[in-house]
Amino acid sequence: MSPRPELAARAATLREQIERANHEYYVLDTPSRSDVEYDRLLRELQTLEREHPELRTPDSPTMRVGAEPQGQLSKHTHLAPMLSLGNAFADDELTAWEERMVRIAGDGARAGYNVELKIDGAAVSLTYRDGMLVTAATRGNGTIGEEVTPNVRTVRDVPLRLRGSGFPALFEVRGEIYMPFDRFEAMNEERGAAGEPLFANPRNAAAGALRQLDPAITASRPLRFFGYSAATPSGASLPVEAQSALLDALEAWGIPVAPHHRRCAALEEVFAMAHEIEHRTRAELNFAIDGIVVKADSLALQEELGVVGGREPRWAIARKFAPDIAVTRLLSIEVNVGRTGAINPYAMLEPVEIGGATVKLATLHNEELIRTKDLRVGDWVQVKRAGEVIPQIIAPLPERRDGSERPWMMPSTCPSCATPVEREADVVATYCPNVGCPGRRLEGLAHFVSRGAMDIRGLSYARIEQLIEAELVRDAADLYVLTAEQLMQLERFAAKSAAQLVAAIEESKAQPLSRLLNALGIRHVGTGAAQLLARHFGSMRALMDATEDEILAVRGVGATIAHAVIGYLGDPAGRDLVARLERLGLTMTEATAAASGGALAGSTVVLTGTLPTLTRPQATERIERAGGRITSSVSKSTTFVVSGESAGGKLEKARALGVEIIDEAELLRRLGPEK
Repeated sequence: MSPRPELAARAATLREQIERANHEYYVLDTPSRSDVEYDRLLRELQTLEREHPELRTPDSPTMRVGAEPQGQLSKHTHLAPMLSLGNAFADDELTAWEERMVRIAGDGARAGYNVELKIDGAAVSLTYRDGMLVTAATRGNGTIGEEVTPNVRTVRDVPLRLRGSGFPALFEVRGEIYMPFDRFEAMNEERGAAGEPLFANPRNAAAGALRQLDPAITASRPLRFFGYSAATPSGASLPVEAQSALLDALEAWGIPVAPHHRRCAALEEVFAMAHEIEHRTRAELNFAIDGIVVKADSLALQEELGVVGGREPRWAIARKFAPDIAVTRLLSIEVNVGRTGAINPYAMLEPVEIGGATVKLATLHNEELIRTKDLRVGDWVQVKRAGEVIPQIIAPLPERRDGSERPWMMPSTCPSCATPVEREADVVATYCPNVGCPGRRLEGLAHFVSRGAMDIRGLSYARIEQLIEAELVRDAADLYVLTAEQLMQLERFAAKSAAQLVAAIEESKAQPLSRLLNALGIRHVGTGAAQLLARHFGSMRALMDATEDEILAVRGVGATIAHAVIGYLGDPAGRDLVARLERLGLTMTEATAAASGGALAGSTVVLTGTLPTLTRPQATERIERAGGRITSSVSKSTTFVVSGESAGGKLEKARALGVEIIDEAELLRRLGPEK
């Protein structure tokens, strides 16, 4: 029996509203619906589909939470081969590539280039039929890949149905599944805290998540997608004539495209852009790249130039950047105590330059990783540094051992308090169980005062150690009863510096609830989760009174975070600390655009470059307090860009899109005086 027409119509409306909200949230970064409203729509659709299964369609947003586990991954033949790219490592190699094209196509081969970021992720093809996603597959051997459709459906910024019109009836979108640095690091932090093995890097984590047999596992990983090309069946064509136009079309159809792509009229512009991205833009990105891709912009020219040996296009080449791997000596393995009590080993390295930075330390995560990689003190090792990810040791070089290398063992007692350490069965992390451990206290206070938390200037790591040793500070609340007279009794404190520190501590009381939640060091609650919680509940009291289910209902907050928040705020020690901080005058509410008057309410703002007087966190804080929303990339939805010294490719993107560009002085004028 078919459902009533009004139910089918309602289900269709709900699907359209939810997918539009997903696009605004995950692609445009400018949500127009509240979390509560979004959740209400999704629950209504889930109820309709549960009561009337025939209403569920392949593009239903309820499919994004994962399907039944698969027995194995089946094979899929691509509509057209997914080609490999040749590499160039210097400008003269790009020149030689251009000359090869000119020999085939004449001077017309110099008709212009489209330059794009080379995303370091997992390549996929997405097949759309009549605008609906029907198949997703890995690259495989370029001709046949593995079908991973249920997994890719869980990636929130992959559209299940294309937007707009003008797309081919049947075609494939090619792109990269990747994992942002900040989400990768947060995921690894959660896994480490839970005693689970850590992922080596974002690329491997993304590729592994993509090939899971259980889509629910994929859905739990913070995967994103960028599209960069399209292919049609033999005899069909794309509705555009240039690669640059194709990227615009993909965006119009709802496919996210990586930022910083640009059309260059001549190779000299490509050289300049490669230098800019390698030495400036790359450091600003929240995802891994290993170069740029240079393509002949004309699709007709691409067709004329063809393919070399059936696998490499003559019309495209990867301009690779300086390697981010170096070889150096592992001098020693040390440990420190994290704020949760985890005993964290790290490597002391013979200093080596990687990607323009001198590296002396590298993360080692846990004892299991050291044993698995067979790392020994004195080894020659390969060290990798990519973007903002902490340097890590890839592997030792056993062939260079001379017999002097020594195996390493985890200490049996805490290096800070000498308490015997503990390690539960089937858990990779080792912990100090002493909640009063000075090491835990030190790391916790260092986090509390850090720039991303309460931002108390003048409280360095060494200063915090000094305060603890003098028994002036045991926890965060003790900071707010310090007096200048007490500080002046300590070494290296004069009257002026003591007064300045007391003033800085007093000023931090005005930090909003989101900063305080981050500062408390609740396991799994970082900057992003703290903002989501603070904006949703509005006050510490509302959050403390919330149930775990109510916290779990916050969009973007998972079960691990919800459980950790309930555990911390339900613990007498946690509640006591919060109560003391409240009595001392710290802010326990979060300002919203409506509550604050919203000088920038509804504005979407991008920051680029170094501002004259404001740090990036300070500018972000003031903009958000005024109701504005900070995003990392420029799009047509960006209200304005705030530009400072050494601004990168975001500035060019803003000019190309006609987005307003202002300086810090104009931003401060719009914000008005601080309250």
